[in-house]
Amino acid sequence: VGLLAYVLDGIAWIFYYQSIVYGPISIVGTLSAAYPALTVIFANRFLGESLSPFQIIGVIGVIAGCLSLAYSPPDPHGKKTSKRWMPLAGAALVLWGMTGVLVKYAYAWYGDNEANVASEANMALFIAVGGLLTLGVYGFAFGRQGAASVHGWSRSFLPMATMALGGLLAAIAYKTGPASIVSPLSGAYPLVTLGFAWVVLKERPTALQWAGIAAILAGFVFTTMGAG
Repeated sequence: VGLLAYVLDGIAWIFYYQSIVYGPISIVGTLSAAYPALTVIFANRFLGESLSPFQIIGVIGVIAGCLSLAYSPPDPHGKKTSKRWMPLAGAALVLWGMTGVLVKYAYAWYGDNEANVASEANMALFIAVGGLLTLGVYGFAFGRQGAASVHGWSRSFLPMATMALGGLLAAIAYKTGPASIVSPLSGAYPLVTLGFAWVVLKERPTALQWAGIAAILAGFVFTTMGAG
């Protein structure tokens, strides 16, 4: 179960990396990070975690925000923009929503017995193996295309290292907390993404897209309230 969770996690990252090629990171990053709403629903349906009225409001806010982000107004200069990022980001969203529930399920059913096979050490191993089977294979198959440089490798090391550390910390958090709370908190990274995209990449979302971003971030807050 743990290995399946992190294989899905790796596939989700592949979809995410492809989506940011075609869409602005401030929009794609926020949309794909809406997976906590799905985790809350899946945790209620499959793990028996109860939903508070606040969490229901949060899920509705996230869904409404996703719909507003998915709407792209026509370019005033007549330039057509690719919408290929939408299904890619949506696929990442669904897979990440499933990952959190599977990790919690692994801890719940296999972490409290005498063997304790769902320990933090084993889950860390599954993170590595799942990443090699997905991101590793993908990178080996397609990463060799084009020119590669030491500078490029060095620039890619930091985001990959932080991703691996964040995944490990989230896996440990799932053991001690309900999935319906851990997932929204660990999914609040769009706050960092938005700041980076604004300052460094000079991305400027439309008013409707800002409303969608605000709805998703507010949904994160509401989905952490009153989980049972």
